[in-house]
Amino acid sequence: MPKQSLRNMSKTKVVMPEQAPNVRNQNFLEVSLGYTEEMAIEEAKRCLQCKAKPCVGGCPVNVWIPEFIKLVAAGDFKGAYDKIKETNNLPAVCGRVCPQESQCEKFCVRARRGEAVGIGRLERFVADWNLANRQVQPEPVPSNGKKVAVIGSGPAGLSCAADLAKLGYQVTIFEAFHVPGGVLMYGIPEFRLPKDLVQKEIDAVKQLGVTIKTNMVIGRVLSLDELTAEGYEGIFIGSGAGLSSFMNIPGENLNGVYSANEFLTRINLMKAYQFPKTDTPVKVADIKCFYI
Repeated sequence: MPKQSLRNMSKTKVVMPEQAPNVRNQNFLEVSLGYTEEMAIEEAKRCLQCKAKPCVGGCPVNVWIPEFIKLVAAGDFKGAYDKIKETNNLPAVCGRVCPQESQCEKFCVRARRGEAVGIGRLERFVADWNLANRQVQPEPVPSNGKKVAVIGSGPAGLSCAADLAKLGYQVTIFEAFHVPGGVLMYGIPEFRLPKDLVQKEIDAVKQLGVTIKTNMVIGRVLSLDELTAEGYEGIFIGSGAGLSSFMNIPGENLNGVYSANEFLTRINLMKAYQFPKTDTPVKVADIKCFYI
C-alpha cells in the first residue's frame, strides 16, 4: 500500500458529534459527544508526525503529542493513554477544557493550510476510552518518608499531588470547599465538563495514595506554621483565584446581584438550576431586550 494512503490529508478535522440544538437546550448534559474509534483513527491519520514536533512545545505539560497520536492511528488506545499519562495527570479534563487553539494546535503544521489536527479531541477520546475499558490500579510507589501538603484541589493541586505521589512523597491535599476539584467543580458548567468525569480523575489521583481533606481553610483551620509543625517538609499553594473582583458601582451589593464566581458556584457546585430539588436557589432576572 502506498505510504500516502496511510494519511488523511483532509484540510478539515473529522467532525465531532454533538447534541442537536433543540435537544441540548432542554438539558444540562455534555454538548459534545466525542469521537468513535473509527473517527479517532481517521483524525489521527491527519498528523504528519513532524520531526520538529512544534505542538509539544505549545503544550504546557509537554505531552508527547505525535507519539500518542501515532498510537491512536494504529488502534493502540491503551498505549496512547499511557503515553499521555507520562506528563499529564488529567487527560479527560484537559481534552475538554484546555484552550488547544492557543496552545498545541496553534503550532500544528497542518494549521498552515487548513485546520490543525484535533489534538484535544483525540486526547479526550483516549481518556474516555480508558475510563470505559480499563480498570487501572497504579503500582504502589515505595515511600521516601517525606510529607508534603498541597493547598487547594484544583487542577494545579491535583497535578502537583499526583506527580509527588509518583515520586514516593506522602501527600495530603487541603481543600476549603466540601468537595475537591476546585474550578473544575465550581467554575465550569456541566454541559462543558461533566462532574462525574472530574470525580473519576480525582479518584485516580487518590489511588496513587494521595489523601484529600475537605472543609480545610488554611489560614483559619490550620496555619502554614502548624502544617510545618505537623511534619510537612514542603507546602504547595494552589489556592486559585476564588475571590471576586467587584466594579464598585451602585447596587452591586443588592440581593439577587451575584458575582460571576458566586453564580457559577451556585449553578455548578450546588446545582441551583435544580432548585427546589436542591437546597441552593438562584435568582434569574426577567430580562427584556430593547433594540434601537
